[in-house]
Amino acid sequence: MLLRLDDRDTAPLHEKIAAGLRRALAAGDLGVGERLPSARELGSSLGVNMHTVLRAYAQLADEGLVSMRRGRGVTVLAAGPDRAELHHRIRALVDEARRLGIEHEELVVMIEEAR
Repeated sequence: MLLRLDDRDTAPLHEKIAAGLRRALAAGDLGVGERLPSARELGSSLGVNMHTVLRAYAQLADEGLVSMRRGRGVTVLAAGPDRAELHHRIRALVDEARRLGIEHEELVVMIEEAR
């Protein structure tokens, strides 16, 4: 699996890794049931600490996109591309709001008003 990190992106490394994996899910590059590389392998290929990769994997697990099981690795779940694309768009919205200086609470109010 080829994953590239954008050096221009100011997000923390674990968020960039998680975003890259979300994009791979949305594009269909990662399929349901597919095992992701070990944190050590992916960290080595990206030149980052394996704990950074584990943090990205944990974030994806919290979102229901992957399953992390000790001794079995990280596996892509059935929550596929649609959910991954939504998470990607939400991240982009939050990043854009941050860039514009919009505080979290104000963004939440804006989202509530849009409903």
